[in-house]
Amino acid sequence: MSTIPEKTEQQTGPACESASLINSENGKLHKFNMDEILNCMHCGFCLPACPTYRQTGRESASPRGRIALMKGVAREQLPIDEEFENNMYLCLGCRACETACPAGVPYGSLLETARGVIEENKKSSQRPSWIRRIVFEKLFPYPKRIKALGTLLWAVQATGLQSLAAKTGLIKIFPRAMAEMQQASGKIASPFERKKRKRVMKAEKEKLFTVGLFTGCVMDILFYETNQATARLLTKAGCDVVFVENQACCGALHVHSGEMDLAVRLAKRNIEAFEQANVDWIVNNAGGCGAALKEYHHWFHGDPDWKERALAFVNKMRDANELLAELPSLTFGKPLPVRITYQDSCHLAHGQGIRNQPRELLKRIPGIEYAEMEQADSCCGSAGIYNLTHFDMSMRILDEKMENVKQTKAQIIATSNPGCLLQMKQGILRAGLQDQMEAVHVMDLLDRAMQSPHE
Repeated sequence: MSTIPEKTEQQTGPACESASLINSENGKLHKFNMDEILNCMHCGFCLPACPTYRQTGRESASPRGRIALMKGVAREQLPIDEEFENNMYLCLGCRACETACPAGVPYGSLLETARGVIEENKKSSQRPSWIRRIVFEKLFPYPKRIKALGTLLWAVQATGLQSLAAKTGLIKIFPRAMAEMQQASGKIASPFERKKRKRVMKAEKEKLFTVGLFTGCVMDILFYETNQATARLLTKAGCDVVFVENQACCGALHVHSGEMDLAVRLAKRNIEAFEQANVDWIVNNAGGCGAALKEYHHWFHGDPDWKERALAFVNKMRDANELLAELPSLTFGKPLPVRITYQDSCHLAHGQGIRNQPRELLKRIPGIEYAEMEQADSCCGSAGIYNLTHFDMSMRILDEKMENVKQTKAQIIATSNPGCLLQMKQGILRAGLQDQMEAVHVMDLLDRAMQSPHE
């Protein structure tokens, strides 16, 4: 039987336990980790790694510049104003600076704290926007509502309304970000297809493990077939796959937007759901979700009981690339004579440290020619909903990325995160390369190569 070493707490994300409490100007207490803020040596190694600094050249748009602003706010030398907010939210949160930093400053957690301070400060003086309330409070915490939205989107596609809007130009009534994104979106699974899913898919050979698949929220709507492909690959590698009931959104979008309380509620629901499932491993196929899921234990400061339960959850968590690379090799039945390159998901590479496994899996596919991309681990500009909230900056970063993509002369761009996948599809369209290449999730590509020549 294959064995996979357990992860320790030190291996799963930045530790932020000794947070210093700083009084804000409105008398409330906010948690800034001054030890980590002061660990920043302002050496500048992060500058070339930062997408927004490369685009603007502004110090305040760099990691060390933002940390300096955080220090000013924490010491009450700077106000929590619009300028501070704009600088914190201009950041993509890609965490490339963490990889570059010689001092190991956990910039991602500092950024989340800063955004939490911003949102708490705003709530004390004004009511959150209705869009924000709908997204964070009324939609993502409720899986049934997300599925209902998915059914609505499927109906729009199935009735031809999406195509009609594109052909007639009606799509232009929507913001440009949404208009361009819809062109890159794929076919959404019908509610009838989703109902056919079996709760448990059995291993096709000797069972090694029972794994619970973290299906995600938007992932299971926009990329339902990718989840199915992931499950099929795991069964072929010797795993029973359980589609665990009562799981919810991972909470990454919430914590990245300063909504820590809501993120913690979602984390508790997921921990409870997978505790009840009693699986050997928990597997996800979205780099952004996985980074959040592997850091759940850092979300429960001052709550030792939940922290212990969260740590048990984290120690079972694996990215699909990570687990498949360590299980017995898959047997591919269909050579793919294509040239492939790989775009790293920021939170998979910089957040989870998973770089080699996806590449190793791709190189196992018979017939492929692998071409490494220059700066493959630089951000593509997706970053959750960044390509909606900061469309122009996102597209500048994407266009820069596509220049590196072109140099590979690849026919397929593989990636391991749904946001990156949509962004790369959009990049292909913007570059006019839709007749020359396609963007594919690693799990879908592996599954494609698993099919026999007669399928």
